[in-house]
Amino acid sequence: MPQCIAIAGPVTPQVGEILTPEALAFVAQLQRAFEPRRAALLARRAERYAAIAAGSEPTFRPDTAHIRQGAWRVAPAPHDLQNRRVEITGPAERKMVINALNSGAQVFMADFEDANAPTWQNMAEGQVNLRDAVRRTIRFTSPDGADYRLRQHTAVLAVRPRGWHLPEKHAQLDGQPVCASLFDFGLFLFHNARELLDRGTGPYFYLPKLQSYEEAHLWNDVFDFAEEVLRLPRGCIKATVLIEHVLAAFEMDEMLYALREHSVGLNLGRWDYIFSFIKTFSHHPDKLLPDRALLTVPATPFLRAASRLLVHTCHRRGAHAMGGMSAFIPRRDDPAVNEQALAKVRADKSWEAAEGYDGAWVAHPGLVPIVQEVFDQVLGERPHQVEKVPALAGSEAGELLEILRGPITEEGLRTNLSVALEYLAAWLGGRGAVAVRGLMEDVATAEISRSQVWQWVRHGAATAEGRPVTLDWVHTVLAEERQTLERSKGEGVVRYPEAAELLARLVGSRAFVEFLTLPGYDYLR
Repeated sequence: MPQCIAIAGPVTPQVGEILTPEALAFVAQLQRAFEPRRAALLARRAERYAAIAAGSEPTFRPDTAHIRQGAWRVAPAPHDLQNRRVEITGPAERKMVINALNSGAQVFMADFEDANAPTWQNMAEGQVNLRDAVRRTIRFTSPDGADYRLRQHTAVLAVRPRGWHLPEKHAQLDGQPVCASLFDFGLFLFHNARELLDRGTGPYFYLPKLQSYEEAHLWNDVFDFAEEVLRLPRGCIKATVLIEHVLAAFEMDEMLYALREHSVGLNLGRWDYIFSFIKTFSHHPDKLLPDRALLTVPATPFLRAASRLLVHTCHRRGAHAMGGMSAFIPRRDDPAVNEQALAKVRADKSWEAAEGYDGAWVAHPGLVPIVQEVFDQVLGERPHQVEKVPALAGSEAGELLEILRGPITEEGLRTNLSVALEYLAAWLGGRGAVAVRGLMEDVATAEISRSQVWQWVRHGAATAEGRPVTLDWVHTVLAEERQTLERSKGEGVVRYPEAAELLARLVGSRAFVEFLTLPGYDYLR
């Protein structure tokens, strides 16, 4: 076995049960086998961005036309992933895990990525919580004495590891940080794959932030390698790929093909997709986007095209098409506001069900019955509608790059800075899923907020009120929004000074910072 990984973070007795020499040796095997390819693919990302900045326009790849034109299909989904009407997501925090599994949703995606702040404590204890959940021994007692435990019938568990670009600085091999994707995946699989299979389910994953066919193929080879090393049945690892990047939208067929023994679908990550659009075309002043609130899927051409193409691609290949997140948090204190928001959730999910989606995400258990009802009305007794293959207009390449024209407003600027600041302050304090203005925010929405401000400043945008969005004005507004938040939240509650410093760095950087989580990770312990 390869030399073991060195751990730099504190190891409690429970965490020690996860970070065993055998488990770390398995992660080390993954790291040694696949790190060179991961590094090369990340370098390839930079090359593609440079080409687009120089004027190259994304399109469907000619070298993979045979895949898009072929008649292949993915392997059938396991019995417990046939019905995915409602999937709930959230971090692998102990109480959250119990509540999500008990929520009535068909699937719970335990998130080590965008809904999670990657502190060492969160990452290590999250693995403990999932191990206990798989074995149904997980319990939690709140400070007020309330006891939380699993019901007899629970959601199916899926896990989202961190993306290919992220390191785990607390795990070192040969003096270098281990790839966070392999760390999260490897520990969960080592401790839980056999137990899951014995219980009649399996090791299921969501794969985030992929940008190319080759990146999906890397995951496929990781899965095959892991199944062989751990002597698991061939193809038992199943994965849903998140289409969160505009470049990935041009390679959906290819990603399903690369993972065809392991693939069970694609999911449209709306907020990350918008962020990726800004990032990819950051050098293009003709790609300026309006206020974030206007960027809905039906109204935004590039989102609508990606949505339609995703359903068509998935169903043509026998895979599930999973819809976007309903981030609204139900409120008891304001019935009128609650009713309006729930009506919007219902309308959004009704649109997705009519488009052909097989299910959708929610961030709060209170939304599960609403989304369930919407898909029940469309699906009836069927577990899904994979047999429905919607027609395409035939101009997908152009539509995938078509922006929404609309106003940039001072209110939009203030909202972006306030939401990003409040979220980052909580994230730096260890919370990755944060209630802000009645919505459950995660890294993706903070990414949109800061990248829009950067885009507006860089290209000299002006608001609908006629004021240029300058960096000086942004700093002024940021200071004002910070003062407002500190007055309302109280001093010492969250890390506003560091959050404001990080946000100012991100929006004022000369070059676009690819992911806020990379410089942000330096602030975490």
